[in-house]
Amino acid sequence: MACNSTPMGTYEHLLLNVSNTLDPGDTPLSAPLRISLAIMMLLMIVVGFLGNTVVCIIVYQRPAMRSAINLLLATLAFSDIMLSLCCMPFTAITLITVRWHFGDHFCRLSATLYWFFVLEGVAILLIISVDRFLIIVQRQDKLNPRRAKMIIAASWVLSFCISAPSFTGWTFMEVPARAPQCVLGYTEFPAERAYVVTLVVAVFFAPFGVMLCSYLCILNTVRKNAVRVHNQSDSMDLRQLTGAGLRRLRRQQQQASLDLSFKTKAFTTILILFVGFSLCWLPHSVYSLLSAFSRRFYYSASFYTTSTCVLWLSYLKSVFNPIVYCWRIKKFREACIELLPHTFQILPKVPERIQRKIQPSTIYVCNENQSAV
Repeated sequence: MACNSTPMGTYEHLLLNVSNTLDPGDTPLSAPLRISLAIMMLLMIVVGFLGNTVVCIIVYQRPAMRSAINLLLATLAFSDIMLSLCCMPFTAITLITVRWHFGDHFCRLSATLYWFFVLEGVAILLIISVDRFLIIVQRQDKLNPRRAKMIIAASWVLSFCISAPSFTGWTFMEVPARAPQCVLGYTEFPAERAYVVTLVVAVFFAPFGVMLCSYLCILNTVRKNAVRVHNQSDSMDLRQLTGAGLRRLRRQQQQASLDLSFKTKAFTTILILFVGFSLCWLPHSVYSLLSAFSRRFYYSASFYTTSTCVLWLSYLKSVFNPIVYCWRIKKFREACIELLPHTFQILPKVPERIQRKIQPSTIYVCNENQSAV
């Protein structure tokens, strides 16, 4: 049983049919391990769904939180919610039963939805990294909420255009049991291989390159600002300043320190998201390329185990993001505590937010609302 609309050679077709009629006992993973992984995946579904839903509710209910960057974070959370609901439950069921019970067409549809929501999440991360680059390095904040909505709409359309060919049969899709989910399979057709390369480059390698360059530039800018603030403090002769001049100098140093602290925190937050994205998706990208190009890897005895590990790791990203938001972004953390019923608020009440001593316009050359990251 192969979910493939392209004619294939008889020998390869027989191999694929044999691969999909494996008994549950033939899989490299033992039953207790498969059940444990499935239970962990169900916990990931619950945590990812609840955490990302809270992010969406916060942005929707609070007008003050509807800045451009928060709209992007809400879109990222929504794509993770859809990934948790449309793909992860079927993978968990297949892990337990080692059988795909949902038919060939839904197999291809689930794989298409998987790539669709992953592409959208990666696109949002890419937009955020470019926006942070423009703000911190170029000192330009041109992304207002209206432009953010237009960019978000365009990213959904682009993600659909890239992922849709996988549903129409542009590449071979393997129906489990060779993997716990419908995955890219080995093919020798140049058009199918070209599409696999396009898909993997769009999902990981191109965004990774752009984000890496952006973050290196941000890091260099933050480092230069730190050196400049330090050198400026050392070069001042405080004995030559009057009382008013000394107070003005202290205000300028405090402003520069807040500027540096704000930029450093923003950079650290997006760097954590970038590292999480890289660790979760580099193995899956390499795995997808090997599946399509290497017959030896695809028909190896370790393919099922490898598929399970890389799919589990890729799904972990949908749980990782909301944890980072609540950990690093104070506004989201406060809003999460306020959303909890009073009977579940075991944490001490967060004190009222102290107004920032420096306005965004003095940190960045912009007119937009301050972002949360």
